[in-house]
Formats: sequence, C-alpha cells, structure tokens
Amino acid sequence: MKNSSSASVFSLEGIPPVGQLVPLGMQHVVAAIVGIITPAIMVANTCALSDADRTLLIQVSLIVTALATLLQLYTIKHHIGSGLPVVMGISFAYVPTLLAIGGQFDLPTILGAEIVGGCVAILFGIFVKQIRKLFPPLITGTVIFTIGLSLYPTAVKYMAGGVGSAEFGGLKNWTVALVTLAVVVLLQNFGKGVLKLGAILWGMIVGYVLALCLGMVDFSAVVPAGWFQLAAPMHFGIKFEISACISLAVVYIINAVQTIGDLSSTTMGGMDRMPTDKELSGGIVAQGVVSIAGALFGGLPAATYSQNVGIVTVNRVINKAVFTFASLVLLVSGLVPKLSAVLTTIPQAVIGGATISVFATITMTGIRMITSDHFTMRSSAVVGLSVALGVGITQVSGSLQGPGFPVWVNTVFGSSPIVVTAIMAIILNLALPKDKK
Repeated sequence: MKNSSSASVFSLEGIPPVGQLVPLGMQHVVAAIVGIITPAIMVANTCALSDADRTLLIQVSLIVTALATLLQLYTIKHHIGSGLPVVMGISFAYVPTLLAIGGQFDLPTILGAEIVGGCVAILFGIFVKQIRKLFPPLITGTVIFTIGLSLYPTAVKYMAGGVGSAEFGGLKNWTVALVTLAVVVLLQNFGKGVLKLGAILWGMIVGYVLALCLGMVDFSAVVPAGWFQLAAPMHFGIKFEISACISLAVVYIINAVQTIGDLSSTTMGGMDRMPTDKELSGGIVAQGVVSIAGALFGGLPAATYSQNVGIVTVNRVINKAVFTFASLVLLVSGLVPKLSAVLTTIPQAVIGGATISVFATITMTGIRMITSDHFTMRSSAVVGLSVALGVGITQVSGSLQGPGFPVWVNTVFGSSPIVVTAIMAIILNLALPKDKK
C-alpha cells in the first residue's frame, strides 16, 4: 500500500513531499493575492474608512479567502462546499456594484446587501439544476463583458492617483502606473514559470519600489498596527437598504453561474470529467454561506478565482494538501495587522497600473464566452442591446432620477451597469426567436 506521505500532487487525497507542496501552494497564493486585497482597498477608499479600518478590511479579506477555500476543499455534510480543488475569495466581479453602493451609502449597507446576496446564492445552489438553463454562456458572457467595461474608468482614476488626490493626473502618478503596467504585460507575454504566473504581483512590487523612490508611500498607518488581531463581529455594523440588496443580489446570481464555469473547468482540466450536480450545488451554497458569515466581520462578497482555476488546467495539480497549504498562508497573513497595514501603503497609481490588465482579462473572458457558440445576428442583438442600455444608462448621470421615478429606481438600475445588462440579456434571450440549427 502506498504511503500517504508520498502521495502524488496529481491525486486529490494524501500529502505530497514538502519540496512539491510548498512551491505549488505558494503559486496559488501569488496568483490570488492581488485579487484578494485590491477590492478591499478600493472599497475602503470609496467609503473613506480610517487607516485602522482599511487595515482590518484587508485582514478580513485574507481570512475569508482562506476559510472559503478550506470550506470548498473539506465540505460540511457534503452539502456545503464542492469538495474540489478551487480557491474562493474576495472577488473583483462585485467591485462596480460595491463601489456604487459604497459611494451612495456606506460600508454597512454593502455588508447588509451582501447578506441578502448570500441568501440568494444559497437558493441558487439548491435549485441549480432548474435555474441553470436560464444562464447560457451568451448571458453570462454578456454580463462578464459588462463588468470588465465598467471597471475601466475605476482603473484609470487609480492610475491618475485617485480622485481627490492633490496630485491627481500628475506625471508621477502616470509614470508609476505605466511602469507597473509595462512590467505586468512584459512578464505575462515573455516571462516563464512563477514570473509569468505572478506577473501582476511582480508588476506591483516594481511599481511600489518606484513609488517609494519618488516619495509616494506613506507608512504612518504601519507603526501603530499590532502583530496579532482578530476582527470583532459587527465591527462595521450592518444596514439593509432594499435597492442596494436588489442590485447586489443580481450580481450574486451572475457570479453563481461563473462558479459553475470555474468548477467545470477545474474538473475537466484536472480530472477529465464534468462536475456532478452535488458538487455544483455545494460549491454555490458555500459561496453564499461564506458571504453571509464574512459580512458579519466586514468580509466582502466571495467567488471562485478563475486565475487559480487556470493554474489547475495547466499543471493538473489537484491535491487538496497543496490548496490547504495556500489557505493556511493566507490565514496567517490575515491575522497579522502589521502585514495588512503594509498592504494599505500601496499607492493608488500602482493599483491602477496592475488592475487595468485584470479588468481587460475579465472583459476578454466575457467575449470568449459570448463567442463560444456560433455568434449570430440574434446573439448580436442580445449582447448589443443589453450592453447599450446597461452601460448607457450609468454613463448619463440622472437619467433615471427625473419626475415620476422613485429614488430606489436609480439605485437599483442606474448605479451599476450589471443589473440592467443582466435583466435585458435574460429577457431578450427568452423573447427573441431561436436560431435555426
């Protein structure tokens, strides 16, 4: 009988040698880390949080990602969690809606809407077989495409130094942002191994060093930060605003569909099979459970990480111990406020330069999904009209605030393009005559 200590990294169970376990686990940490901390920094900036609360938000993001991944790996009674090797954590996909809610209301309102969204995700997971047919790749791709588009202005504002900054649009900000972007693009296209895989992280490191040399980094929040801290429940509070809840609930539905895609890619790429209905249901239910529990401590909405799924499809490493090690690294990092405080010192220009490539990837993922089947005149109508209304309405300030419209209409449909795009895409896909085979 084979000893578990020498288990293959290509098998789901067992513990592989440390020499393989550590680098393969760190590979997933490197791929996920930017996606974990950046949404927290963006939301903290939008909600004008104090330095201490910004640090806490990053801490909770790291902890939630670690616990969410462990829940996916080791299910609860086989109903909560997929049991598959995936990384789940704080996601960019929610950022446009989170920033819209945070800008109009505050962080407690985001967390309240997140609880409602988590409940919706749980219901979606329970009835995934019945609901799944409403979200073919055409619909999901259209929404993901819109998410990417809507994030571009956010990235550019960060590249320019952040709205409200005394040097907004200045040469130093753009120099740092473009150098960061250049490093990311060069490593993504010419790098190999860990350099290519962690291109965004390495780009941010280079940009950070340059910003440090230019006197753009402020360490004032690092000194008072402690070495160990647990977030207290309800530290940020919880508020329920119905319009915000509806907006985020729609995004949760779309991300549940994206979770189906990520879980399917994991099993197809690493196990040569499709996921079972039980695995899909458990994975989406876990997404909702994590969001509800995380919201109580200040954690932002969670979703599966496509970049980590990509690693599995390339190297076919599916061993749970590898993902467990990565989760524990993130968990320890989240328990150290000093480390989280250092992450808050990253200048906005660096974040913008690194994330614009992420947002471009999100957009192109949507396009690939849209065109995965034959792209016809019908497909063009569904995508074109949905994106036109979704993006168009949000670009015209006050377009849904005129006489006769209650205030909540603008919050639900005018704050983020995702809601209108998703609703229009579903309606058009159901109403327009199907293409002939």
